[in-house]
Amino acid sequence: MNINEIARLAGVSRATVSRYLNQGYVSEEKKARIRQVIEETGYRPLSSAQTLRSKKTNFVGVIIPKINSDSISRMVSGISSALSREGYQILLACTDNQEKEELRFLTLFRENHVDGIILLGTIFTAEHRKALKNLSVPIVILSQYLKGYSCVYHDDYQAARNLAEYLARSGRRFGYLGVTQQDEAVGRERLRGVLDAAAAAGAILPKENILECRFQMESGFLQAKELLQRDPDLDTIICATDTIAVGALQYIKSAGKRVPDDIQIAGIGDSTLTRVTEPLLTTVHLHFEEAGTQAARLLVELIQNGKDAAHKEVKLDSRLIVQESTRTGGTEFL
Repeated sequence: MNINEIARLAGVSRATVSRYLNQGYVSEEKKARIRQVIEETGYRPLSSAQTLRSKKTNFVGVIIPKINSDSISRMVSGISSALSREGYQILLACTDNQEKEELRFLTLFRENHVDGIILLGTIFTAEHRKALKNLSVPIVILSQYLKGYSCVYHDDYQAARNLAEYLARSGRRFGYLGVTQQDEAVGRERLRGVLDAAAAAGAILPKENILECRFQMESGFLQAKELLQRDPDLDTIICATDTIAVGALQYIKSAGKRVPDDIQIAGIGDSTLTRVTEPLLTTVHLHFEEAGTQAARLLVELIQNGKDAAHKEVKLDSRLIVQESTRTGGTEFL
C-alpha cells in the first residue's frame, strides 16, 4: 500500500493525500474519504519520508545526570507525559554525572536532528556554554538557572533557608552535609540558604562543620561520621539531599545517638525514602514532576514558534514537611 493506491481508493489526487498527511488544507468531505481508506487498510506513512518533508522528527533529546534518582525519575515522568500529549517521543541519555558525556550527548543530539533538547544541568563550564551556543535546535535547562536560556528551576536558596530557620528553633550547633560548589543549585544555593538562616538565628555553623558529599547514601554515612568526630556536640545536621540525609541518619543511629533527642536531622527533596526511615525524615517538598512538565511545555513553545519564541524562566517554590527526625516530632506540612 502506498500513497498512489490511497488516492485511487479515496477517489482523490495524490497531491490531496499528500496534503492530508502533512496537515495541509483538504476539504472535510475529502478528509473523511482519505481517513476511511487509511483506517480500513491500516496504511502508515514512512516516518523518514515525513521527516524529510517536514524537517521534524517528533523526537526530543533528554539529558540526565543519573538514572537511579527519585527526583530525576519524577522530572522525567513529567517531561514524558507532557511531550507525549503533544505527539513527541523522548530519547533519554544518561551521563553518570560526567561533564564530558553531557557535551557528547549535546553534540550527538544536534547531529541527529532531534526537534529539541531538555538538559538536566548540573555544572556549566566554558565548554558547555560553547556547545549550547552552537546548537541549532531549541533547548530548555531543567533544575538549574542559566542566563539567556529558557529554564525551569526551584528556589533552592529559599528551600534551604526555610528548613534551616525551622531547625534553628530547637537547634544551636549545626553541621551541614552538602555537595560540590560547582553545582549552583544543590551546591551553592542550598548552602547559601543554610548559612544565611543560621546567621540570622544566631546558630553556630563553623566552616569546619560544612562537608562535601557525593549524591549517595554511603557518602552521607561516612561524612556524618567525620562530622561528629570533628564536633561531638552537634545537635543539628542539615543535608543538601534526602539521599545524603538517609545515610547520615543511619550513621547517627549506629553511633548510639537518639534522633531527634540528641541530634535532629533533615534533608531536601521529599523523596520516597523519607516515608520509610525510622524515624521519618523531615524534608522539603520540591515540585519535580511539575518542573518536568513545565520544561516540556516551554520546549514545545520554542519548537512551534521558532525564532519568534521568547525565552522564559520558571522558578518553582517549595514546601516544608516536618516529620519525626526533628525535635518538634509528628507530621506537619507547612
